[in-house]
Amino acid sequence: MLRNWSDRKIEEVLGEILRAGVILSALVVFVGGWIYLIGNARARPDYRIFRGEPADLRTLGGIVHGALQLQARAVIQLGLLLLIATPVLRVMASILGFAAERDRMYVVFTLLVLGILLYSLFGAGSAF
Repeated sequence: MLRNWSDRKIEEVLGEILRAGVILSALVVFVGGWIYLIGNARARPDYRIFRGEPADLRTLGGIVHGALQLQARAVIQLGLLLLIATPVLRVMASILGFAAERDRMYVVFTLLVLGILLYSLFGAGSAF
């Protein structure tokens, strides 16, 4: 399937991945914000006390579980995770494209980039 792909086709696919990822994440964040505003329209913020995210919104499982229950903050977090996942998906697609072109050097370099990205997301001290 990927054997007949040209550089131009790979660039188009990578561009579509970026466009789709950004649009999808924006829509999810928008829906989460809308749910939040509907549920908290009359709430008054208290900026004197800092309240961080609850523990269930610090893990992927907790975010997905909360988003499936349409909890506003979890839906917003899911949208942000989709935004973070977009460049990772683009790097993975780049690896496939370079492999289809049989460009081993770029496959190796892109695998290194993917490793750095994944380590930064899931490495030491990560909540995921």
